[in-house]
Amino acid sequence: MIRASIDDMLSGKESRYALVIGVAKRAREIAQGFEDEGVVTADKPVLLAIDEFKNHKFNILEPQDEE
Repeated sequence: MIRASIDDMLSGKESRYALVIGVAKRAREIAQGFEDEGVVTADKPVLLAIDEFKNHKFNILEPQDEE
């Protein structure tokens, strides 16, 4: 089982909630890509998405605070 530290995936600004939403959206994209291509794999889309965020291939963008 992959044990990725949340602190390693966050760059200090994003919330944990935003990270969960980002990983879930990316996992859906990966699963849809596998389905569209007809690929059968033992890799779990959620674990692949977590690995991508851990390796900083994707970042969470948050709206700028307007004050």
